[in-house]
Amino acid sequence: MTALADILRRQIAAQGPITVAEYMAQCLLHPRHGYYITRDPLGQAGDFTTAPEISQMFGEVLGLLIAQVWMDQGAPSPFTLAELGPGRGTLMADILRATAKVPGFQAGAQVHLVEASPVLRAAQAQRVPGAVWHDSADTLPADQPLFIVANEFFDALPIRQFLRHPKGWAERVVGLEGDALTFGLSPPAPLAALDDRLDQTPEGAMVETCAPALPVIDALSTRIAAQGGFALIVDYGDWGSAGDTLQAIWRQQKDAPLAHPGEADLTAHVDFRALAAATPLAATPLTPQGALLARLGIAQRAETLARNLTGAALESHLAAYRRLTEAAEMGQLFKALGLYPQGALQPPGFGQVT
Repeated sequence: MTALADILRRQIAAQGPITVAEYMAQCLLHPRHGYYITRDPLGQAGDFTTAPEISQMFGEVLGLLIAQVWMDQGAPSPFTLAELGPGRGTLMADILRATAKVPGFQAGAQVHLVEASPVLRAAQAQRVPGAVWHDSADTLPADQPLFIVANEFFDALPIRQFLRHPKGWAERVVGLEGDALTFGLSPPAPLAALDDRLDQTPEGAMVETCAPALPVIDALSTRIAAQGGFALIVDYGDWGSAGDTLQAIWRQQKDAPLAHPGEADLTAHVDFRALAAATPLAATPLTPQGALLARLGIAQRAETLARNLTGAALESHLAAYRRLTEAAEMGQLFKALGLYPQGALQPPGFGQVT
């Protein structure tokens, strides 16, 4: 039993079952035993690897996308260049390197990072010196344009899960069976917030909601609508929630979500439709990561980098390219959504709005 499992077991025994959202929040952000608070989860020593850690190409082409949108909006200066959940700072460092020769971009950019983990903040400081840190998006500057990227940020926000029942919705909760954590269901009842899902959801099917995503989207939307800018969201998920997507990764392997609280990473698929519906901004078509990177020129960048590589280094480079772009790897599972001011030019790479 992990230290956090014992804490949760005693809490539930005293106060009753908790929601999946509360369970996720405790597992990831408990002040002493939370997964993100106590470790660097990335790379070979961690539990997972994100796209920026796979290859510099990911950040380079997305950086040039952000720079193009910035130019399309008149190259405002100064402006906020920000990232939500920046990991080790690798993505922002690649963005800054790729945009170094874009006239006026870095001179006008003020770099801000939204990060809760003190361990990751220390890593970010090494790669992005001079950045300003925030605990949440609502403290980002509100008086200048905001250009922001969120890669694998929304998937870690706590979700609630509801099972369709003839009498409404039964919420999935975490309780006890003996001394072991176990999933259960609350008594079914009508839920006004899910009235629009009644006709779409068969009995016995599950719907997930992510309330913590809404204030984040609101904070970004308020700034971009008032001052201009662009929000680029890349994550795994789809247009609408798709049943039970809660998953855990422990020691680089899939794990049962209740098995190692505080020691395993917990995530859920992102409902991009809910994000787009929560903002007054214009939204691009939801686009697979592989298609977006291809339209932005990653193949040409891969070819350029390959010219100076041979042997194992070349094989590793080509494997990274395939992992980012191919449908069987990250290319189809991960999606991208862009949010931008109404009336502004649509960001390139996303296809046509239908």
